[in-house]
Amino acid sequence: MRINKFLSTLGIASRRSIDKYIEDGLIEVNGEKATPGMDVSEKDEIFIKGEKIKTKIETEKVYFMLHKPLEVLSSVSDDRGRKTVVDLIKTDKRIFPIGRLDYMTTGLIILTNDGDLFNRLVHPKSEIYKKYYVKIWGEMKKSEIEELKKGVLLDDGKTLPAKISGIKYDKNKTTMYISIREGRNRQVRRMIEKFGYRVLMLRREKIGELSLNDLPEGKYRELTIEEIEYLYSV
Repeated sequence: MRINKFLSTLGIASRRSIDKYIEDGLIEVNGEKATPGMDVSEKDEIFIKGEKIKTKIETEKVYFMLHKPLEVLSSVSDDRGRKTVVDLIKTDKRIFPIGRLDYMTTGLIILTNDGDLFNRLVHPKSEIYKKYYVKIWGEMKKSEIEELKKGVLLDDGKTLPAKISGIKYDKNKTTMYISIREGRNRQVRRMIEKFGYRVLMLRREKIGELSLNDLPEGKYRELTIEEIEYLYSV
């Protein structure tokens, strides 16, 4: 199997990211620098950034929904010993998160060992909306909310239009729901901060039609067959 597909199937990163790792000389296969398009298998020894990875592809797929708490990393491990989303789920499978939530953002995140689903949902062409509940300090102007809806110019380009609902004002604070279909780093926070406001709380409520509902913070559950089929359909 081609190296970018093989490693993305393991959930290491997207194919595009793997290609960039290879270009930067960060991947070695059997002691040699990896090359674009090379074939690899479970029998090969593969190192990424000097760390050996497990190359066995799981045949039994598992899928979890987690309500990520504050101060938990959306990664498989951390070299500084901080808690990760993987630490919160009891399983003997090698799972990984699909996408990320900021360290100080709570809410819905999906973890799995299904590399095909990972690639489907993180692909740039994926148009699945993620819905966030946000509380900010200050009363956001209607003109600024309209700009959020149309797209905000950030340092990495203009965002796609956002869906805004449930706007409320109370004691110099604004709360609302923001739905976006991109996955830029800290995107919702940066969109709000663009107008000079401070985000007091940010929680992801939904991914497409999947919802946290009453799942408590820090808890998780397995996805239903219907939910898995839905994710493959988007």
